[in-house]
Amino acid sequence: MENALINRDEAYKLLKDYNKSESLITHALAVEAVMRHFAELFGEDEEKWGIVGLLHDLDYEMYPNEHCKKVREILKERGWPEEYIHAIESHGWKLCSDVEPVHKMEKVLYTIDELTGLITATALMRPSKSILDLEVKSVKKKWKQKSFAAGVNRDVIEEGAKMLNMDLDKVIEETIIGMRSVADEIGLKGNV
Repeated sequence: MENALINRDEAYKLLKDYNKSESLITHALAVEAVMRHFAELFGEDEEKWGIVGLLHDLDYEMYPNEHCKKVREILKERGWPEEYIHAIESHGWKLCSDVEPVHKMEKVLYTIDELTGLITATALMRPSKSILDLEVKSVKKKWKQKSFAAGVNRDVIEEGAKMLNMDLDKVIEETIIGMRSVADEIGLKGNV
């Protein structure tokens, strides 16, 4: 498949073919938005980064025991470029994949995937139930409570921030900004 033929509509259709869970779809939309935001920050291809973010958990619902592995087969048989496949595989590095994130796009995905979950959980605990008024300090406060969003691997987020040579607070801030752009679609507009 030529890069020109890979577009957001096709990627979203593919995501919906393999995922029926509302929470997985909204997570994919959040990660897509954050990837697009970071691509803009770094002067990279927003469409490509967004599509990689959108499809990062493509194989998770149907093949949870083969997560980050089955995606190669799914995308390869559709003729997707290696750089998309490698990026998606690498987001599970040390968790469910031995594919290391090497390129900046891969490092961002590795870092923000878990972080979007923590930010979502933090926003939902607020009286406003909104990401629009969420601040870094609120996320950092919840970060310290290991029992809060216990499934979020904070070590991965910290390691990813180091791989990006970015301060953790800056990564959290930029992730919040990226998620705000789709607050309504991901159910985090709240009552602000």
